[in-house]
Amino acid sequence: MNGISPWQVAASAELYQDNMHVLFNITINNYSFSVSASPSSLYIKVKWNEGDVVFRAVYSPDGKLEVTRKAITKTGITVSMKSTMGTFKSHIDVLERDYPLLKFTTTYIPLTDTHIPFWPRDIIFPQNKNQKKQAGTVHLKQVGTRSGILYFSFEKETGGSVFYFQNLTSLQNYNQDTQTSAAETVGGIWPEIGFSLPPTTDLALKKKTAYIISDAIIAFDEKTPTTEAALSEQYLNMLASVYLEIPPRKTNYIHWPDILEKGLHDLTESPGCWCQVDGKHYFNAYISDYETPPEIMVQLAVLLPLIDYCRWDGRELPVIQKIKEGLGEFYDDKLKTIVRWLPAAQDRLKGEEEQKKPNVMDSWYLHHPLLNLSRLALLGDKHAEKLFLDSLPYAMKVARHFRYNWPVFYEMDTLKVVKAETSEGEGGQHDVAGLYTHILLQAYELTKKVKYLKEAEKAARTLKGKGFKLFYQANNTAFSAGALLRLHKLTGKEIYLELSNLCMANIFQNVQLWDCQYGYGKDFPSFFALFPLSDAPYTAVYEEQEVFCAFHDYLRHAKDIEILPSIRTLCSEYIRHLVDRAPYYYPPMLPENLLSEEVKVGEVDRKLWVALEDLHDGWEKSGEVGQEVYGAGNAFGILPRHYLKLDNGCMLYCDYPVESVKKTGQRKLEIILSGDSRIICRLRLIGNGNSKLPDYRVQGSDGNQLKLQKTDEGHLEFFSAGAQRLQLHW
Repeated sequence: MNGISPWQVAASAELYQDNMHVLFNITINNYSFSVSASPSSLYIKVKWNEGDVVFRAVYSPDGKLEVTRKAITKTGITVSMKSTMGTFKSHIDVLERDYPLLKFTTTYIPLTDTHIPFWPRDIIFPQNKNQKKQAGTVHLKQVGTRSGILYFSFEKETGGSVFYFQNLTSLQNYNQDTQTSAAETVGGIWPEIGFSLPPTTDLALKKKTAYIISDAIIAFDEKTPTTEAALSEQYLNMLASVYLEIPPRKTNYIHWPDILEKGLHDLTESPGCWCQVDGKHYFNAYISDYETPPEIMVQLAVLLPLIDYCRWDGRELPVIQKIKEGLGEFYDDKLKTIVRWLPAAQDRLKGEEEQKKPNVMDSWYLHHPLLNLSRLALLGDKHAEKLFLDSLPYAMKVARHFRYNWPVFYEMDTLKVVKAETSEGEGGQHDVAGLYTHILLQAYELTKKVKYLKEAEKAARTLKGKGFKLFYQANNTAFSAGALLRLHKLTGKEIYLELSNLCMANIFQNVQLWDCQYGYGKDFPSFFALFPLSDAPYTAVYEEQEVFCAFHDYLRHAKDIEILPSIRTLCSEYIRHLVDRAPYYYPPMLPENLLSEEVKVGEVDRKLWVALEDLHDGWEKSGEVGQEVYGAGNAFGILPRHYLKLDNGCMLYCDYPVESVKKTGQRKLEIILSGDSRIICRLRLIGNGNSKLPDYRVQGSDGNQLKLQKTDEGHLEFFSAGAQRLQLHW
């Protein structure tokens, strides 16, 4: 048990006296909630069977805090208070949902320009002389600018669990005026945990200005998970329950067909996207990065989305054949496998980084191209099939050598480890076992050989026990989740569904469930952004667009089996917000002053519709890594999944994933939406060129017609709840 600060000691002493005036109390299920005021704080006490926790909604260090007004509402209480530092108002609600929920929002108006050099954390575990200190475990807390979450359980199995969420969007005025960041504000070390306002330095809060200084949503469960499977399931369910209470963020429609055409032109015509080796053309990883030799991952990461798009559109793109012509050059006859760097250009490598050496492999870099080759093979590409199957024995040899626990880097010929761990004590690339499972399932589907299925099961089981440390790279963890779901469907074994849930829990701990509307963050949406690595300081286009596609695939495979409703909700919501956010990875969508003057790799051409790799916190400029050619799959992945071509030449757009589309008459379609029925999604009917839109009618699941409204672009827009069955007539 760790020690506590003087602020926690003082709070415990106040709570121990238990002579404060109770302003409000309510009981939901086995939980009692009471609101009390002291000379320093407004406390919300929550008690249940063997659990006891207090949240501090208001704090004033002068010890002269007094209640000026209180108003009982339908679901709670609003308390107004004043002290020498200003006035406070806290809205407190207690709700009965899937879990008992506590919500409180506190607004502060300073009496004078005020600095906040320190602010105590807002969770207190009360104790008196006869009580032992409450022991517990913090499973997750905020990392960087990820969601302001704190997920913890009490030690006893009946002690219960708490999911704390701070809606950091609401702090935007505080962060803007003080030029502080919302990063690392929710956390602490047990028992001193919770949210703490970021300390101000040069700039103060402005007098007589209202600032939200806390906006919390907390869910409670009487159970303390005792297994990894129970932990990931509880986390996902509590996260989804809290998510539904976050004020909905308004999304916008941006015409992706236009973005795609601009991106396709720049991808194929801009010299900075390409290099040439021995008469064959290859994509650079970054715009104008001519020093780094071509990588097979880069070629395939662009090729597969292009093929997705062409299958949807029916057009042929010469660029596809141009990329395919060079793929065979990555095969090493001596090692009998594809390699990362193009052998004919490996002499460009300078070895300035551990992996930038001819013979060194980054573990996931072997498996990701194999996965994409297997996808090409399943589409009937015989050359890709040969490259895939010829390389598979090497991949299996490496997997068995490392016992399905891959290091970060290794030498391809000797298998000598170059870098074992991501950081000391953290192990290597844990999610590669799931990525490897995925390619084995692809091999099984392609060849029907049972040996690949058995090998997939061996690899998949090694993910057990990784907990919330399983995540190495977002797209690979998402592919792992889908592979494990497929393995569950093939074998009927529950362990693979549990491990799939674990992968999903790892992904959703690495998202940003708030919108950074301060500094440069005002110029682009960031709600539900996903970080590429567990410690990455920015979000990245390539990993985001691949997770987007992986989630679509996951929901397709989950159509006929029972998955956690929370996973369906969270996946669908990530998809919906990605479609809204993704245009802002393109430099022409951003103001010039937002872009970094210094670029790590290649250069950034702000006129090109080639996505930036990196978007940062609002006080940092973006694009400092480079303009990412291998993130070009962004638009080519979105269009086929969110625009449905109709027989009459029109298109139907939906920002939610669509579960199925079935023609039920000559001019009638049945559309089943995925997602959550408690959330509204956007749909549009888009005409073909200048021709007039037909007379459309849309009927909802309840039989009522949905209202269609004409937009400025001449589209017909309407809205529907998710998880609905719609009938489209014309």
